[in-house]
Amino acid sequence: MDKILPGLAMLAVVAVVFVLLGIGWRNRLKRQSDVEQLPEVPAAPGEPVTVAEGQYVATTTAGDWLDRIAVHGLGIRTNSSVAVYPHGVLYERSGAAALYIPAASLTEVRQESGMAGKFVEKDGLLVLAWTLGAHALDTGFRTRRAADKDVLYQALQQLISSAPAAGATSGK
Repeated sequence: MDKILPGLAMLAVVAVVFVLLGIGWRNRLKRQSDVEQLPEVPAAPGEPVTVAEGQYVATTTAGDWLDRIAVHGLGIRTNSSVAVYPHGVLYERSGAAALYIPAASLTEVRQESGMAGKFVEKDGLLVLAWTLGAHALDTGFRTRRAADKDVLYQALQQLISSAPAAGATSGK
């Protein structure tokens, strides 16, 4: 009996913690309900410029790397491949929906040492800045092989520099 009561108390504390985590995630989903639908993944994207395997870290509000975007599964860390195409970037995520970012939505690519609870060596993450409607977002990716990071970084820089600005396609 001396061991059962503390064990039950510990289980109760753990249960309360999980309930609070669930409530927090649900509130985050409500708070981010104004985030627009993601762009559709092209049915036949064509031949990629480059592809790299690694880990999709998360998508966060730009400049606030603790504010994961929970809607559309963007806050879930998962293994992924990223492919750069002349028209955009495609993240094929394990256990989550694919994420496609059109080239016109991209604003910047940079190298960082961490975001959203993932911290690595200096410049170990590639962070892709982009816009989704009125929201400025950052998406982090860590390549599995160090040599892939530089190739991917160069391809993303080239894509961003050659892409039309987000509002420039209307001709106004």
